[in-house]
Amino acid sequence: MGYEVPFGRRPVEAVVAVPPSKSIMNRALVCAALADGQTTIEGVAPGDDTIAMIGCLGALGVRVAVTDDDTVEVTGIGGAIEAAPVTLHAGLAGTTARFVTAVAALGHQPYTVDGNGPLRRRPMGPLHEALVALGAEVEHHGAPGCLPVTITGPANAGLPLLLPGDVSSQYVSALMMIGPYLPDGLDLHVTTPLVSAPYVWITAAVMRSFGCASVGVHEERAVSVATGRYDAGVHYAVEPDASSASYPLALAAVRGGTVKVPGLGRQSIQGDVEFVQILEEMGCEVRRDDDGIRLSRDPERPLEGIDVDLRDMSDLVPTLAVVAATASSTTVISGVGFIRHKESDRVGDLATELAKTGARVYEQPDGIIIEPSLLHGAALNTHDDHRLAMAFGVLGAVVEGIEIDDADVVSKTWPDYWETLEWLVGAEARGR
Repeated sequence: MGYEVPFGRRPVEAVVAVPPSKSIMNRALVCAALADGQTTIEGVAPGDDTIAMIGCLGALGVRVAVTDDDTVEVTGIGGAIEAAPVTLHAGLAGTTARFVTAVAALGHQPYTVDGNGPLRRRPMGPLHEALVALGAEVEHHGAPGCLPVTITGPANAGLPLLLPGDVSSQYVSALMMIGPYLPDGLDLHVTTPLVSAPYVWITAAVMRSFGCASVGVHEERAVSVATGRYDAGVHYAVEPDASSASYPLALAAVRGGTVKVPGLGRQSIQGDVEFVQILEEMGCEVRRDDDGIRLSRDPERPLEGIDVDLRDMSDLVPTLAVVAATASSTTVISGVGFIRHKESDRVGDLATELAKTGARVYEQPDGIIIEPSLLHGAALNTHDDHRLAMAFGVLGAVVEGIEIDDADVVSKTWPDYWETLEWLVGAEARGR
């Protein structure tokens, strides 16, 4: 039996603390690991992705000590990776796999990067080719361009590097973070339009916080990083995760009422905070200040559909799709064909599952069209994808009878998600 999502009819009124950002956390961990000395990171993102990153860095000789539930002390290795040959297992974490692949290329020993079955199917080829161009050796043990691979460094070639940008911005971020430790720095040119570009800006912001002032992102088509070192002794605070915040905010959108997420103020470095502007266009009221985001909707005002390119907020496609399924007019989501190669096929699998609820969904090469329809309960498959699971939870809170298979997949980024949703809805846990 799957997990039956708690259902309710009353508007939502809540202040919701969401987990710290895993995207920022993993970037801060890499910078701290490459620094020479101790760094404190406050606001540790929970979940499997963070555990995988800490485990991989530990295998490379980085000491990461969890001092309490919210803080870690990282003793960096100054960019000198001297660990014996080892396998770095990333589980299901694509960010971890790509970042540690680049970090491993700074060492002189062979390091194998691997992951669970779904991660082995995700594309890594452009990153592998870039590391070869930089002088590292990459040996594939499965399908070319996929895990598992063995990386043998050091990456030390000095040349302008060409990299496609239409598959994943994580390739760019991974190379940026090792840039200071390359002999000639990094001179990277993006050959195709960059998807999820705001994540590259996050990377640059985190690097600057660790003393790398000479990182430049030039109109999303080129990146330059001068040689140098990351500062140790940094006390870095990770802000709440804007992607996770989309779920309680979306709940207020579909149910009516008000949800506030503290900590995501005007100074947030995450592009996904702009999701609230889309919800505002659909009929919600939004207020952003220095303390956080508040979103409200009058239950008497219907949500309206929207035509939107989500190239820069692709993680939020499932969230917007479930909101759109409750709207009074058609929504067109475009620019996101590349998300077919995330944890799941986030276009095809999303369309298939939503159709089970009676939603009129039309899959497109680069997105999805959702028309108004009468929705009903259904058993939905997560396809090993935490974002599908959490989005389906929002839908189930307004459509009675939604049951989710493999609901525990949310442990990837928000282990307490279902407890939080039950608290928001005001229902007891059932069937899990």
